[in-house]
Amino acid sequence: MTGRAARGPLALALDASTYTGTVAVMRGAAVLATAETAMRGEREERLMPAVAAAITAAGVTVRDLEAVACGSGPGSFTSLRIAAAIAKGIAVARDAPLYARSSLVLVVTGAEPPLPDGVYLPTLDAMRGEVYAAPVTIAGGRVIDEGATVRLSADVLERFARDLGGRVVGPGRAVVRWPHARGFAREARWWEELAPVDLTAWEPDYGRLAEAQVRWEAAHGRPLGGA
Repeated sequence: MTGRAARGPLALALDASTYTGTVAVMRGAAVLATAETAMRGEREERLMPAVAAAITAAGVTVRDLEAVACGSGPGSFTSLRIAAAIAKGIAVARDAPLYARSSLVLVVTGAEPPLPDGVYLPTLDAMRGEVYAAPVTIAGGRVIDEGATVRLSADVLERFARDLGGRVVGPGRAVVRWPHARGFAREARWWEELAPVDLTAWEPDYGRLAEAQVRWEAAHGRPLGGA
């Protein structure tokens, strides 16, 4: 096997499921450059400049990109929308496939230093005293099993983890890790094992409705967009 199929595509990966946005430029499973930026409390959008910085640091251009990958949430509504818009825009402009991966998985695979093989329960803040969580098992550096995302009250999280037999990881946990776009590259041949999303239909998994939508629907007594 030679060429692109052997080494993997030159890809841009993004994740903005938390208030920190991360970027990675990858050649298959090799990370060429990364960047991070604040997503909250800034006067201007910072993720696109971080994308540009990572691409420049990798010594390539947008025209060289052959694929795009994006963390799909759950997480911060606005940040996820920004990352998805950038990812879809570049994918459309380059006529390149877009791959999506749960940001909870990227907590585990994006960890630095890498986590040892085992069962993990990555978590992300769901607000209102709740967390998003999904069991993830890694072996040989690969995700070999991934459970469904659940929303749990924080007080039952540790019990859920004990029943699962896994370690809780995530922001503010005993094992502190954050989702990172480089997590795509930690999975062998991710570009073959993941199916590209439908660019016309794909949206991130926000985990819950935005507060503005909840208030609108409560005030109008019907779903937003409904008849």
